[in-house]
Amino acid sequence: MSRKVLFSLAIFLLLALPSLSAKSHSAKEGVLQNILVEPVEGLSEDFMRGVDVSSLYEIEANGGKFYNAQGQEEDLFKILCDNGVNWVRLRVWNNPVNGGGSNNIDVDTKLALRAKKAGLKLLIDFHYSDTWADPGKQPLPAAWKNLNEKQLNAAVEKFTKESLETLIKAGARPDAVQIGNELNNGFMWPIGKIWPDAGEKVGGFKAFTSLLKSASNGVREAQANGEKIKIIIHLADGGNNDLYKAVFDPISQAKIDYDIIGLSFYTYWHGSCTDLKRNLTDLSKRYGKELAVMETAYAFTKDDGDEQGNVFMVYSGDNDGYIPSVQGQATAVRDVIATVAGVKGGIGVFYWEPAWIPVKGAGLSKSEGDTWENQAMFDFEGRALPSLDRKSVV
Repeated sequence: MSRKVLFSLAIFLLLALPSLSAKSHSAKEGVLQNILVEPVEGLSEDFMRGVDVSSLYEIEANGGKFYNAQGQEEDLFKILCDNGVNWVRLRVWNNPVNGGGSNNIDVDTKLALRAKKAGLKLLIDFHYSDTWADPGKQPLPAAWKNLNEKQLNAAVEKFTKESLETLIKAGARPDAVQIGNELNNGFMWPIGKIWPDAGEKVGGFKAFTSLLKSASNGVREAQANGEKIKIIIHLADGGNNDLYKAVFDPISQAKIDYDIIGLSFYTYWHGSCTDLKRNLTDLSKRYGKELAVMETAYAFTKDDGDEQGNVFMVYSGDNDGYIPSVQGQATAVRDVIATVAGVKGGIGVFYWEPAWIPVKGAGLSKSEGDTWENQAMFDFEGRALPSLDRKSVV
């Protein structure tokens, strides 16, 4: 047996070991873990190894700090770059008023400039809301609540264009833009909602695709004659092919101008990597667009850092396939990257909020804590975990 075969066998056995005998550990033990992650062969240099760090402004404003793997305090963006991250994603809310982040365009411009200075590419994620927008809720911004459909389309186009022009004028030109966040049932409800609840009047696909066109037009107008800004349309439930066909078939028929299909994929919500690959493969053939997972995450511990309770502990079960440990977290991310990279048109993966450490005042809202800290890639004190190192999967 050759040395190469013996090495491959050893790698296989070591990678199999965590799933067979590993166990969860405390948050304090996270930085002490020795992990092994099989590299993803053939991963291109420009593959999106991205992170969403939208909560950073609130974390720093309330005293949060970050430390590299050696325990030295450093700027978060430097730590990210040193660990192979090459893209940053920032959400934009129209007029955030209840905490959970102050991510209006002015706050995001400050963060975007830091990201660009560090050499990172920039993705802007418009929610078209004053607060969290996801499959279960897509509230209109307060300033737009009394607009009719025509007025709303004009407001969306103007807001998109002017927000991006603010970034560009400041020297933080976005490389990609999401027009909406997790649009399983549209956005800007009720006008942009696709499927109504019982007795509800909504705009349906016609209004939804009209709003998407307005948002897309706003991007192209801001782009002007400069370098192209890629446009992303993003849904959750990344393993649900029926959902994606139901939404993207009408988008194609409406001839929306966009470049990338974005997916959220969390194993404890959205199925297995086999489900993800099946969906990605069909989407690639059906629409011919680039594909990227815009959100994924997994827990590095079962511990709770702020007594708020955590999303992972509510929704995860014993059959997710990964141990809630630094090794399990790293392996889960590696498997999602390998799945996306293995599909024609697969261009990247973003980890959602790896830096959302437990800091009072930087929670879900002004009155709530953080429900995500055990899925961060920093321990509860802000020190980088071994799972953050994206270079280990290249």
